[in-house]
Amino acid sequence: MKSNRALITFALMHADIVDLRQFYHSDLGRIAEHSIAMALSSLWVRLPQERLVGLGYVVPFLDRFQPDTERTFAFMPAGQGAVNWPVGALSSTALIFDEELPLPDSSIDRVLMVHSLEFAESPRETLKELWRVLAPGGRLVIVVPNRRGVWARMEHTPFGSGRPYSRGQLTSLLRETNFTPGATAEALFFPPSKLRTMMSLRSVFDRVGRALWPAFSGVIIVEAQKRLYQGLPVAARASRRVFVPVLAPHGVPTTRSR
Repeated sequence: MKSNRALITFALMHADIVDLRQFYHSDLGRIAEHSIAMALSSLWVRLPQERLVGLGYVVPFLDRFQPDTERTFAFMPAGQGAVNWPVGALSSTALIFDEELPLPDSSIDRVLMVHSLEFAESPRETLKELWRVLAPGGRLVIVVPNRRGVWARMEHTPFGSGRPYSRGQLTSLLRETNFTPGATAEALFFPPSKLRTMMSLRSVFDRVGRALWPAFSGVIIVEAQKRLYQGLPVAARASRRVFVPVLAPHGVPTTRSR
């Protein structure tokens, strides 16, 4: 029983920020980013002067959507770590706990989650917290590994870690947390191979995959809207987190000579 718990805990550990950045700087990572970005663009309804929060490791995609926003934040979970974003400008990055976001109620127009929900300690609590900070009519876009896809089974990419989802599981979770699921998309129909020959055939795999095996895509993308006509029970609870500033010097007690 003890070993099973250890396996479950390990499976839900966040991907490390160094590994995530290294993946997206690789050839395979750049191709994966382009595939996901194209799928996002197909269902991304533009909201003029919106306030956007990227939750997880969303840096590769925020540069594409930031120019149309009033302001954009990159929220990175404490278990993952954080990097400065945008590069060469004042930082819009915050290190957070996804169940306790440092935002007031109804303050954000849209949230984009990538490398986030699959690592959440309590996905329902995370989504309830996002419901709280989203404005009326606010939109949530989630990118998660597809339980049926090959990418969720390969550990050399970030999509092979955490808890993958089926479309039905994700839809049910959104409805339980007071969101109305809407448009959907898929991406990563090509195998997660580092061989240049396989990567060069990406467009062929994408065309054939969308036509013949859409249920086996590498990731599922779902857009959902905040639902207002049904209340969520609110219970007061104390924070379960202990904040430890790991970069702060601990110091060594010294004695003064007389």
